[in-house]
Amino acid sequence: MNKSVTCEVYDEVLLITLDRPKANAIDAITSHALGDAFIDFRDNDDLHVAVIIGAGARFFCGGWDLKAASEGEAVDADFGPGGFAGLTELWDLNKPVIAAVNGLAVGGGFELALAADLIIAADSAEFFVPEATLGIIPDSGGVLRLPRRLPRSIAMEMLMTGRRMAIDEAKHYGLVNHSCPLNELQNTALEWAHQIAKSAPLSLAAIKSVVRETDHMELETAYEFMRSGSIKPYQKMLRSDDAKEGPIAFSEKRSPKWKGK
Repeated sequence: MNKSVTCEVYDEVLLITLDRPKANAIDAITSHALGDAFIDFRDNDDLHVAVIIGAGARFFCGGWDLKAASEGEAVDADFGPGGFAGLTELWDLNKPVIAAVNGLAVGGGFELALAADLIIAADSAEFFVPEATLGIIPDSGGVLRLPRRLPRSIAMEMLMTGRRMAIDEAKHYGLVNHSCPLNELQNTALEWAHQIAKSAPLSLAAIKSVVRETDHMELETAYEFMRSGSIKPYQKMLRSDDAKEGPIAFSEKRSPKWKGK
């Protein structure tokens, strides 16, 4: 594991910390290390939720390392099988990821947060994509995901001007699920992760798969596709022991014991 990326396990939750002073910027080597962490999380049946956080108090992630770029790292460099930051193109990760945004989420750092399922942020967090002012575009998901997460006109404004979005506006538009003081962020994100981990892992996988596969379909078409048998994690959930365990546990007034099968 690259020393800039550390992993800690808290029961069923994996905490991934990006620690690359001063701005937690990501070069190709660090992107591969993050990808290794997310792939290990994907493949470990004992881990159900991941939290990605930046070290320090100022930057969650400063995006692509422009120093590496100035030294010859190309904008289309090999950032690993999960795409930039290891997550932005990891399409087969059917487990929840929380971005705990501890400060500035800049460019690719914002794109990393957008690739997560939930965003919990410090009160001081800010989000922006300055790529257009640098002669490029945020093509690690920003130009695609941002118009799906914000009103189109607001997303286009941010993409075209690089202006910053502070925490109150981010919460107003539903971009951020929750905010808290910086000194409470890690514990708060872990608490949310543990709450999510109480749900059945196959249900969580089915939810992510159905949402991803039916995104932007018309409702009737989405229903038909969901019921067609084409979404394997959904079919696995329907036929699982856990789908039987949940109602039994409810009727017996006890906590369910998920087996993940």
